[in-house]
Amino acid sequence: MLALGKLLELTLAGREPAQKIQLTVDGVQMRWLSEGALEVRPPEALDNGSDLLLSSGIHGNETAPIELLDRLLHCIARGEIKPRSRILFLFGNPEAMRRGERYLELDINRLFNGRHEQNIGPEAMRAAELEQLARSFFSLPGRSRLHYDLHTAIRGSKIEQFALYPWKEDRQHSRRELERLNAAGMQAVLLQNKTSITFTAFTYEQLGAEAFTLELGKARPFGQNEGVDVSRLEARLKQIIEGNEPETGSLDGLQLFAVAREVIKHSDAFVMHLPADVENFSSLPKGYLLAEDVAKTRWVIEEEGARIIFPNPKVKNGLRAGILVVPSDGKELV
Repeated sequence: MLALGKLLELTLAGREPAQKIQLTVDGVQMRWLSEGALEVRPPEALDNGSDLLLSSGIHGNETAPIELLDRLLHCIARGEIKPRSRILFLFGNPEAMRRGERYLELDINRLFNGRHEQNIGPEAMRAAELEQLARSFFSLPGRSRLHYDLHTAIRGSKIEQFALYPWKEDRQHSRRELERLNAAGMQAVLLQNKTSITFTAFTYEQLGAEAFTLELGKARPFGQNEGVDVSRLEARLKQIIEGNEPETGSLDGLQLFAVAREVIKHSDAFVMHLPADVENFSSLPKGYLLAEDVAKTRWVIEEEGARIIFPNPKVKNGLRAGILVVPSDGKELV
């Protein structure tokens, strides 16, 4: 197998490859760009005009997605997968991956869309580098652009595998992309309704990509991901890479949610009235006092069918401590 197919091994060892460009027996070019970043380019005659960015390890302890991308790269390097798409593989936070930690100082996934300019440290620098790598990759005109940022969650979830679909004014969410996610094993999609500072928000809002944050289960250490079933996603990614996806799709069984409100932590006095082990998509009854903060700020559940995702009262002041979501009929899809 080509040495560049061992991007994960290189990244975890903190090594730079001796050869920056290698070709598979089928003429697929693999090019090392920087730490944790590898571009795959099919032979020109086979290129179908699609660009696919696959990122993982934005949080260093979310290992199942990292292992998934590693398997795909191995298959490409051995000639078992024959790409027709250009692909950019990114391991987002290499040092956190090496330490087995979520992040070092700052959550990288809160540092995009210019937010890194307001901070200092290794993660702010890495977020700026990831933006530049994505911008350069998606710079070729006339090509389709797709970005999947793969994660696993801190906590369990009532809906184990789900996606978050960014928002941009005057741009509508795509039914075709939701059909693709449904086929890839996603059980639900959260249709966002405001700008954000995540990696997929950057590629969606700034670079015109279809972009999704995929939550694939619960975070576990390397080698302990038997309980995280990514088989359907892995099969669909191989089809996307090889350009042989089935044309038909369906939304049958896919649950759609919309953001009702974000819970923002304003001060150290913030209190969230949920068990520490509460699962994502847990239901909350109307009238429930969810959280309190300074100046008698209170979050009381007013919405029918409300659920909570990503509750985290330990975030830094000014950041989101949870999202209230409600069922959506998907009428805005195109």
